[in-house]
Amino acid sequence: MTDGRRDGPHSVTDPLANRTLIVTTILEEPYVMFRKSDTPLHGNDRFEGYCLDLLKELSRILGFLYDIKLVPDGKYGAQDDRGEWNGMVKELIDHRADLAVAPLTITYVRETAIDFSKPFMTLGIGILYRKPNGTNPGIFSFLSPLSPDVWVYVLLACLGVSCVLFVIARFTPYEWHSPHPCSPDSDVVENRFTLLNSFWFGVGALLQQGSELMPRALSTRIVGGIWWFFTLIVISSYTANLAAFLTVERMESPIDSADDLAKQTRIEYGAVRDGSTMTFFKKSRISTYERMWAFMSSRPHTALVQSSEEGVRRVLATDYALLMESTSIEYATQRDCNLTQIGGLIDSKGYGVGTPIGSPYRDKITIAILQLQEQGKLHMMKEKWWRGSGCPEEDGKEASALGVENIGGIFIVLAAGLVLSVFVAIGEFVYKSRQNHSDVEQCLSFNAIMEELGIAPRNQKELKRKPRTKGKPSFTSILTCQQRRTLRKETAA
Repeated sequence: MTDGRRDGPHSVTDPLANRTLIVTTILEEPYVMFRKSDTPLHGNDRFEGYCLDLLKELSRILGFLYDIKLVPDGKYGAQDDRGEWNGMVKELIDHRADLAVAPLTITYVRETAIDFSKPFMTLGIGILYRKPNGTNPGIFSFLSPLSPDVWVYVLLACLGVSCVLFVIARFTPYEWHSPHPCSPDSDVVENRFTLLNSFWFGVGALLQQGSELMPRALSTRIVGGIWWFFTLIVISSYTANLAAFLTVERMESPIDSADDLAKQTRIEYGAVRDGSTMTFFKKSRISTYERMWAFMSSRPHTALVQSSEEGVRRVLATDYALLMESTSIEYATQRDCNLTQIGGLIDSKGYGVGTPIGSPYRDKITIAILQLQEQGKLHMMKEKWWRGSGCPEEDGKEASALGVENIGGIFIVLAAGLVLSVFVAIGEFVYKSRQNHSDVEQCLSFNAIMEELGIAPRNQKELKRKPRTKGKPSFTSILTCQQRRTLRKETAA
């Protein structure tokens, strides 16, 4: 300890070599901790931690000796309403210490009272909160792999395909055939694709079960094929995403940022009393942080804690969120897997070595810190004290429902296939109608087409009587438009 330290600031200009400096610090894991030992320890040997390793390196480079003293009031340093300082800052102001080597944040207010070296560690304010409990899959979790929009679109697609299949099956002549394959001379033909059967065909394909209905015409086969391809992609996507939803517990946190904290009052939150984090919120003019400080100051005995250790215990035991430095959050989460950091950093700052104003030690310590940084020793020291046993890695991001943006292309393919089938059905209709050239105009007339489709509501299973033609009719004979109209008139009569 230097004599000039008590006589006045003028004697601090003596060379650093072989001088014994008084270092004030505070107990804070992993920066400064009591060393565990079976035998009594004395002096500097009582302590260990990141700041102790930093102090040893500075002593080695600059050649000074040091004597560690814990700050009597256990505070970092803040101003009260009268402008009086406490904690380690007051120790430096009153020249009861030459250095403050601790997780002491460099702030504008503190810079007006003491000097700081260049930061030996950069950090920011974060939110420490316990990990939310996982929620087990619900009874309707089987619907989760696809978004509600996709479910609606799939249902509409099934209805649309059923209607298109019904219309095309009535329109194309190749879907009218004898109900008795062993009796090709039968004068009755049928079309099995009624509206209900068409819907059953679509549902069967969607559920991967198939149907006894098989399309015969090229146009209806195009509809069936494109619908099967559509269901293949949808079912495959659904199955691939289903396992994630049924096996992964969804972690739902009630808060995701400082804004969420400020907007609610159910979860209590606070910071270490008289620390830089508390001062940040106290001095902030940002509306969100002003609301947060108003909340904390309205309940100082419950929102503010005396130390980080007390705050961590409260986070684990109660519904409490602790605002603290990100480095301390990283240390806590490495050692307790029930803790996590919520959101990003609120600000950016650094830890520095504090000295009295005008101290010649500051520049020499800054040069030594830069040297340690370039040599990578600061990083190695942080790895030494922060690296814990580690927590099991979470399975990446939680599963998310497949939306239209993921499988929307298959809907386009389905629509294109339906359009193609319509043109093919028209081609089939025209081609077969040309076999009876005099019937073409009647078959292509609007009234004829509407009449052909208009009989559907009256018949669930369409049967028609085929007129006898000269010669033996073939099994594949197709009724012309005129013949169908004649049969309907005869049936009505």
